[in-house]
Amino acid sequence: MKPPPFDYHAPTSVREAVEVLAEVGAHGKVLAGGQSLIPLLNMRLAAPAHLVDINRVAGLGEIQTDATGVRVGALARHAQVERSAAACLAQPLLRQALKLVAHPVIRNRGTIVGSLVHADPSAELPAVLALLGGSVRLAAATGEREVAAADFFTGPMESATRPGELAVSAFFPAWDGGTSFIEVARRHGDYAMAGVAAAVRLDDLRITAAKVVCVSVGPVPVVVEVTGECGNRPVASVDWRAVVAAVQDRIEPEADIHATADYRRHLTGVLVERALKAAADA
Repeated sequence: MKPPPFDYHAPTSVREAVEVLAEVGAHGKVLAGGQSLIPLLNMRLAAPAHLVDINRVAGLGEIQTDATGVRVGALARHAQVERSAAACLAQPLLRQALKLVAHPVIRNRGTIVGSLVHADPSAELPAVLALLGGSVRLAAATGEREVAAADFFTGPMESATRPGELAVSAFFPAWDGGTSFIEVARRHGDYAMAGVAAAVRLDDLRITAAKVVCVSVGPVPVVVEVTGECGNRPVASVDWRAVVAAVQDRIEPEADIHATADYRRHLTGVLVERALKAAADA
């Protein structure tokens, strides 16, 4: 299979990239890692008239960490972040999630920010950003804006990125508690039939804050706050049926060739309890 014809652009600066994107508008697509875009082109599921390759743009591969969290540049590869001790110390959920992303050969080329812009509701990185309340920085010829995760994912494979904008980085806030990411897939590296990431904060062994995000069970990552259901209790005393029910009421699973909607709902409930317990132990 071959992609449809397109004009190729290779800018060397963010300014040049956003000028090209402003000129081509909705007819342009950005190429970074290409692990999602290239298959779409080859299968003729996408046919942009212009391809803007940002791999020669300097400064977009940086990973910056401090006490507030991790900022990942648009050209930082999954494997780079997974191997970054500083990034994973500041936000352990990044490594926990990245270990579940596809296979090493994909992670060597795919980018964190590219995954976010692709906005697949079955993908791990959008879920991580949503759970942590992170954000994506978008640049345009007219300036930059920071879009919160709650506003960034607008639908399946749809984000708040406008024609003419380039996602230049994403910020993953730190969390002063434990985290975990658990999913079930037909094979390791496949998209999950269901997955749950959890963040838990303890005080004197009691759960004082707890939230989860669910993947593959809605049009966007589904974040559910369950602190109230955990009731400021030790893990062993939590009414897990109430916690699971609160999450299952919020998700919208659909059936496909891999699983029924009812199975995905049940599986999500099982993973919610496991993920919260794992995060409490982290």
